[in-house]
Amino acid sequence: MSERKVAIVTGSATGVGAATALLLAQRGCNVVINYTRSQAEAEETAARCREAGAEAVCFQADVSDDDACRAMAQAAVDAWGRIDYLVNNAARTKFNPYPKLDGIDKQDFLDIYAVNVVGAYQMIRAVEPHMRKTGGAIVNDSSIGGVTGIASSIPYAASKAALNLMSRSLAHVLAPEIRINTVVPGMIQTRWLKGGMGDEQYAAMLEATRQQLPLKEVATAEDIAEALVFFLMHPGARLVTGETLIVDSGIHLGQLPPYSSGEDY
Repeated sequence: MSERKVAIVTGSATGVGAATALLLAQRGCNVVINYTRSQAEAEETAARCREAGAEAVCFQADVSDDDACRAMAQAAVDAWGRIDYLVNNAARTKFNPYPKLDGIDKQDFLDIYAVNVVGAYQMIRAVEPHMRKTGGAIVNDSSIGGVTGIASSIPYAASKAALNLMSRSLAHVLAPEIRINTVVPGMIQTRWLKGGMGDEQYAAMLEATRQQLPLKEVATAEDIAEALVFFLMHPGARLVTGETLIVDSGIHLGQLPPYSSGEDY
């Protein structure tokens, strides 16, 4: 069994997942880099983890496939004899304006839930027997859409709300050996969002969002990685489970009412 702790990060070829895998590598973990299509990017992320002193393996798997989830967990055990951390970061959406109800159909809901909710559950189930042996922690990467209802599409927001609640349910089941928590990011500066919106719309939304934020700063992938890894490794999280942490620069607070800012009302 490896003396280094071992982490699986789903959807870790790029973006938040890649930033999280690299941070875990820098903090002494061997890592499984998971991808579905982005093999070149996954190999690049693995190389960066190795440069940080970690061992890393790439594993192609769609987390909506239960057999693939179990195989990924087994790959970590085969490589290093243990699993200590799981980051459920893999996600799927369909960009669709909310008023366009005909833009979403049953299959869209099923496809999005299959990755964002069922996939996370299947990964947790796959690692659970291995993590109970050594103790460990799981963190789910959610979205502010699961709290406010505002996201890339209605089924995406609904799936993240389901993920938030599922985490609380599983906190009872997995204790005492395994902790599970959730990070809820607001807007993040990532290629994924930019690719879904297009350069011009993305730039406009980024600036508009920044102006609305109480803290006037849009998170980077590295910012969210720090929050995710906090729940896994920080001594201050040792007694925290079933928690949902919003990391959104304050956007969930809404607008300040006029009388609170001294304006006439």
